Amino acid sequence: MIFKQNSGQLRLKSLFKSILKSLVPLALVCVLVLGNASTAMAARTGGRIGGGSFRAPSRSYSAPRGGSYGGGYRSPGYGYGGGGFGFPFLLPFVGYGGGGLFSILIFFAIASFIVRSFQNAGVGTVGTDGGYGTSSKVAVAEVQVGLLANARELQPELNRLALTADTSTASGRAKVLQEATLALLRHPEYWVYGATNSQKASLDAAEAKFNQFALTERSKFTDETLSNVDSVISKDSQKTLGDGSAESAMQLKEGDSGEYIVATVIVGATGNLDLPQINGTDDMRQALQQVGSLGSDRLLAVEVLWTPQADGDTLTSEDILAYYPNLKLV
Repeated sequence: MIFKQNSGQLRLKSLFKSILKSLVPLALVCVLVLGNASTAMAARTGGRIGGGSFRAPSRSYSAPRGGSYGGGYRSPGYGYGGGGFGFPFLLPFVGYGGGGLFSILIFFAIASFIVRSFQNAGVGTVGTDGGYGTSSKVAVAEVQVGLLANARELQPELNRLALTADTSTASGRAKVLQEATLALLRHPEYWVYGATNSQKASLDAAEAKFNQFALTERSKFTDETLSNVDSVISKDSQKTLGDGSAESAMQLKEGDSGEYIVATVIVGATGNLDLPQINGTDDMRQALQQVGSLGSDRLLAVEVLWTPQADGDTLTSEDILAYYPNLKLV
């Protein structure tokens, strides 16, 4: 009886060992596959060019000499010492002297005219936020382009722009926007995906929306290997960056497919900026031209982001589906 129990225990141990031996190779395979997948998904380097502020330059106003408004307007009979609207005109309003209702009506008419003149000149909207009141409406827009990685000239162009652009001035940022959109417009044969998003909001809300757009895209990068923000350039020396030549861009085997570049342009600007929904290449071209034509007088802030940036990094169709579900085929 004891012998039978021992033999049964031995058979169970043997069976357990055989099952364990078969599971070990399977576990190793799973670890290797998942580890490689994780490494592939983690290799999403990105580049960034940006700058600007939603605090626009204020318009200054200085009264003409003599204390008068409207370019030195003189009102005969009402000036004090020969200039402007003097006390004799205002005193009837507060009960000193004559004038009565007629003087009050004239006073309000002139005051209304002065206020309208200031508003038309942009003076009435000046506030502590610089040039635009918090209730002023500004546009925040985003254009995304997904290209085949065969567009090898695009990455070096963006790399050069990041290394040389002046993003600390309004004119420099406008040039960055123009050059980036031109780089994208030069490669229509490689356009595969696209998307736009344009909104209008008050100044404070627009700034928050702009930051939200930018952070959403930056969060898709595992590493910002090259950036130029407000003319502060930063690059990852541990990565091999493109030196500006076509040979340094991502190299693909002839006929290879399924690898992409995604570029995103985000702008904050005064006035209206209604971008078309992307349903084809014509819509994509129109959206890029609209954004790229913004001048420094309207452009408040800009962000140009692209991935991959480092040599050897790839963006697969699985990455597009996972991280850019909003993109549409063009």
